[in-house]
Order: sequence, then C-alpha cells, then structure tokens
Amino acid sequence: MWLFLAFLLVPLIEIGLFIQVGGLIGLFPTLAIVVITAVIGTWLVRSQGLRAMGDLQGSFSRLEDPTTPLAHGAMILLAGALLLTPGFFTDAVGFALLTPAFRKMVLTYISRRVSVTRFEMGGRQPGPRPGPQHGPQAGPRPDARQNPKHSPQGDVIDGEFTELGQDKKPNHPGSGWTKH
Repeated sequence: MWLFLAFLLVPLIEIGLFIQVGGLIGLFPTLAIVVITAVIGTWLVRSQGLRAMGDLQGSFSRLEDPTTPLAHGAMILLAGALLLTPGFFTDAVGFALLTPAFRKMVLTYISRRVSVTRFEMGGRQPGPRPGPQHGPQAGPRPDARQNPKHSPQGDVIDGEFTELGQDKKPNHPGSGWTKH
C-alpha cells in the first residue's frame, strides 16, 4: 500500500513543482537546475560512497558489526538514484540522504522499529555441528598431535601415503621451484 502511494504521489508532486518552478523562472533555467543537481549529486554520491565503502571494510577488518556502514551505504545508493531522477522533490530527498546527520536520524528511526535477534561474526560456536558426520570418528583422534594455536575446525580425514626413496626420480623436468 505504501509503495503504491509513493508511486502515485511522487510523480504528482514532481509535476506540480515543475509547473510552479518553470512558471517562476522559465523552462531553460528549470532544466538547467535539474541537470546541475544530477551532476553535483553524482559527484557527492561517488565521494561519500567511497568513504562508506572504506568504513565498511574497516568494520570487517576490525570484526565489528557492519550494520551501520551497510545502512549508510544503502542510503547513499538510494540518494544517488533519487538525484539522478529528474525532479525537485526527489533531489531534495536525495540531498538530505547525503547528509550524515539525516542518515543517522533515519537509521535511529529504523533501528527502533527493527529488532535483531542474533548477530555473529566469525568463529564456530561450541557444541555439535549441524549436518552429517563423516567417517567412523566424529572428532580428532586421541593420538593426533595438535598445535594449540590452531586446532582443526573440520572433520579429520585419514589417509595413506608412501614415501619415495631418494633413487625415485620424477618423470618430468620440474618447474625449477623444487629440488629433485
């Protein structure tokens, strides 16, 4: 219902504003304003989008919650779409979304209405893993040597190998990266 009203009301508002502004300043100045706002908006969206991308990458590298940088990036993307849409109302909303204070206000409003039940980043939770266990053993063998800094996260895979003696030579000349 809200989407239907937006698709109905926004074009009507834009047509009314075009008629009013065009009547006050004329056709060509009105068209010039629309083109100039699209060019300025594109430049602002690009610079703020790059900054938002840097914030998002920083939150990932610090293993922080990426919700805020993602939300700011989404609002900057929406601002770019609105600024490229010809019209005064969409330009006003687009420029408003490019101001960090307005984005923070929108994010606060939305976060009051949305509840995140659970959020996890990285690592495996203790307890049994979902899915089938392969092989006769569910975990590492008791006699397996483990590095205390790095314990295996997955299933242990048993295998067989044969050591080749020194007299055994490869059947290809090699890449030069290894000694044969």
